[in-house]
Amino acid sequence: MTNPTLDLIHQHASNRNYKPDPLPTTLVETVVSAAQRASTSSNLQLFSVIAVTDPIRREALAVLADDQAFIRAAPVFLVWCADLARPERVCQVSSLQQVSEYVDNFLTAAIDASLASQNAALAAESLGLGICYVGALRSHTREVIDLLGLPPLVFPLFGMTLGWPAKEAKVKPRLPLAAILHWEQYNPDQDAHLHAYDQVMEQTGIYAGRQSPYPGREAPFEHYGWIEHSARRLARSSRTELRRVLEEQGFHLR
Repeated sequence: MTNPTLDLIHQHASNRNYKPDPLPTTLVETVVSAAQRASTSSNLQLFSVIAVTDPIRREALAVLADDQAFIRAAPVFLVWCADLARPERVCQVSSLQQVSEYVDNFLTAAIDASLASQNAALAAESLGLGICYVGALRSHTREVIDLLGLPPLVFPLFGMTLGWPAKEAKVKPRLPLAAILHWEQYNPDQDAHLHAYDQVMEQTGIYAGRQSPYPGREAPFEHYGWIEHSARRLARSSRTELRRVLEEQGFHLR
């Protein structure tokens, strides 16, 4: 079963090669307007987007996001934020006090931003643009907050590059559907699916020269596929300061 929308979804690939051509403001607005049509909890719309086009500011964001060259190459960098500052004002206008210190409030805002960003990604790709999500924006969140002038109760979740692709991006295989789709109850017996996918990913050659370092597992590693690559990433801590920065931004989660 297929249709143009399903075809577009299945053709998605992260693009890290961009032409230097600037994007018209109206095009960026079209993409973000599509983002606004995503589902949102109770129509609260607890997210904001910062569109960064200034080369100096994009350069600074590229450095903060693990110094990734494709970020500075893309003409537009979108920063997707959980935003409880706007509802704070809504409550003030109504002479009420927002209850913002619970985990669910932050999760709701993060989910709203995530749903909206995926709408934006599909809209962009339908227009021939390329995108790439950038989780490394959280590597130096305090500096990102200062650079973008984010007020209390606004937190940068992730970035997204946006631009005309300089070359076609490669579509990566995904896990077998049976590893993701569970009927009635969660099925923990997934090893066969994981190992099958591991072989598929290793055969793509995507990990050639990209072995993630881990003490005691130095290259060359006899069998290096998705399982080994993912396990190495999950077995080390990262961005351990996020709770502190969240608190500094007014998210006193409990």
